[in-house]
Amino acid sequence: MGSYPTKPEFVSVLADKQVREGDDVDLHCEVNTEGVTAKWEKNGYRLECVEGKHIKRQSGTTVSLKIRNAAKEDEGNYTLNLWNDSGSASCSAMVTVELNQWRTVQWRQDPMITALKNCKISNDNIRELRFLLHGPVGAGKSSTINTIKTIFEGHQFINCLAASDLSGESFTTKYQKYTIGGLPFAFYDVMGIEEDQLKGAHTDDIISALKGHIPNDYEFKPQAPMDEDNRYYISDPTLNDKIHCLVSVLAADRVTLMDNKVIQKMKTIRAEASKLGIPQLVFMTRVDCVCKLTKENVAKIYQSKKIKEKMEECSTRLGVPMNCIFPLKNYHEETKMNEKLNCLMLEAFMQAVHSADDYVKKFSRKDRYVE
Repeated sequence: MGSYPTKPEFVSVLADKQVREGDDVDLHCEVNTEGVTAKWEKNGYRLECVEGKHIKRQSGTTVSLKIRNAAKEDEGNYTLNLWNDSGSASCSAMVTVELNQWRTVQWRQDPMITALKNCKISNDNIRELRFLLHGPVGAGKSSTINTIKTIFEGHQFINCLAASDLSGESFTTKYQKYTIGGLPFAFYDVMGIEEDQLKGAHTDDIISALKGHIPNDYEFKPQAPMDEDNRYYISDPTLNDKIHCLVSVLAADRVTLMDNKVIQKMKTIRAEASKLGIPQLVFMTRVDCVCKLTKENVAKIYQSKKIKEKMEECSTRLGVPMNCIFPLKNYHEETKMNEKLNCLMLEAFMQAVHSADDYVKKFSRKDRYVE
């Protein structure tokens, strides 16, 4: 009787690879026996080899795959399956392709902090530039405010309570104002938007806030949005009462899962802001939750295929140009300051400040303002 071959086992397994766009990828491993059958998969499906692109080799106990001139579509999870008459074995490795940097960032925070501290509003009648943050529960509105305050105050700031991932409920129940020391900036936080019409922030309340009708500390009532009969209603708001820039906050790891009703509510608010001429930006948070490359080094955010895909999805779903979307990471688990994280936020915030200042510049005389 003939003897059975040795059951295949890995002496060394495939290793994760992180390469730049245009580089070659080499995946190889060692097995304990020769004469095995090898099959490669990508993301759970049979790898369709392209001549000149994929080179598969088996030499003795070494099995390898070379991917030439790596492009963003080559990123994925590669699995090698081995078998013979005695059994089978498999192992996998993740290939991450760094795109050529497609957006530049100032990676030194001090010049940006200094510029913002020295900022002077173009309209002498405006006391402070006002920014309203809105988005789904748990997207990171309150965490964004905390992060900006942390950057300018030089220590972890946790005064603006953030929504819990476990409860799925917003801590924000009032129209709350947050400032940064003596700087001429004010952030307004609102309840998170929910798909249920009777829960979360009502679109009419957010639109009223944009127009300056809602006072600070007003407590939202989702089932009864503020109207002209409310005793707290500001009937004749000045430009100082109005919002000067609308910031939509979305979580990168939840863009795909966002309910269409929430998206539609955000589009309704954005459409009204457009009618009012209010500039709009998108802060896309939680980038570290969707991209290993960015989680390990946030400075590579604009070389990440996954981040670019999420930005494109965000652009398509919300109807926002790519150059108005800023991927970010807020302080969450960290206890020490991170300059690269700060720089990403400061780049986004500087654009918001410039946009808001351009808006109020249009109304340098009160009689030019038309609601």
